[in-house]
Amino acid sequence: MAKNKGLSFYKKKKTISSAMIREIFSWIFGIVAAVFIAAVLVYFLGMATNVVGVSMEPTLYNGQKVYVNRFLYILSSPQAGDVVVFLPNGNENAHYYVKRVVAVPGDRLVVKGGVLYVNGLESPWVTEKLLEAGIAENEYTLENGEYFCIGDNPGNSEDSRSANIGPVKETDIVGKVWFRGSCAEQGMGFVK
Repeated sequence: MAKNKGLSFYKKKKTISSAMIREIFSWIFGIVAAVFIAAVLVYFLGMATNVVGVSMEPTLYNGQKVYVNRFLYILSSPQAGDVVVFLPNGNENAHYYVKRVVAVPGDRLVVKGGVLYVNGLESPWVTEKLLEAGIAENEYTLENGEYFCIGDNPGNSEDSRSANIGPVKETDIVGKVWFRGSCAEQGMGFVK
């Protein structure tokens, strides 16, 4: 007698195969490995810090989070126009300064009539009149490994013009600001 193959309200139990278990574990391993690699890269190659003060307005604002590429200057050196993060005089207890590089090693600079001249030409990076010349009042030549950094809002910036900061040593530069976080005045984006 043949079994009735009509309607059946009993479902056959699905079994979990070893191939399916291997597939699940390979996905979990892939996700964990990707998160681990991303964390290591961010920790060793990048960092985040906040802008302190108004010295970089209108480019960056007080309290705005910036992301710093620490790896770039292992391969190359800062260039004029780069926005960099540094510790003044290598002081580990100071907050990070965020300023723009306006002159590089070998450059001659001087402030005359409120204008910054680099190698005899007006600097394209400082467009506001400099009321305080500081150490740049007399012509100054940057030595190897020295960078002159000024805020984009030079009237409210403690920077390389100040005798207590002076030219920034390359060894004190943490990295280049490459991305800014969101703030009320300005959205997220790459820093130019």
